[in-house]
Amino acid sequence: MGHAHDVQNELREPARRLRGLVPDVLAGYSSLHRAAMADGALSAATKELIALAIAVTRECDGCVAAHARGAAARGVTEAEVAEAMGVAIMMNGGPGTVWGPRALEAFGEYATPVEPQGG
Repeated sequence: MGHAHDVQNELREPARRLRGLVPDVLAGYSSLHRAAMADGALSAATKELIALAIAVTRECDGCVAAHARGAAARGVTEAEVAEAMGVAIMMNGGPGTVWGPRALEAFGEYATPVEPQGG
């Protein structure tokens, strides 16, 4: 298991506890998340790439894990993640060179391996 999975596992129980204490807040956030991430003028896959780049900017391991998983689930490619991380690095400078690779690695944990084409 990689780092992104560890982060999600580490947060699972504390998140359940907090949800039990402030259920209306977390329900509101969940509703906002569903509305913001739904297909619209931008595809859900594009929105996951945006969210992943913002997660890098905010240096949020839990966010990186969640949006790397979401990107993989929506069929985003490694090349698309890499280009989005290139933009994050350009916008963030040095911290982007640390968090961009973390996001690419997290995406790799969730992406289905693709067999190389050709001979």
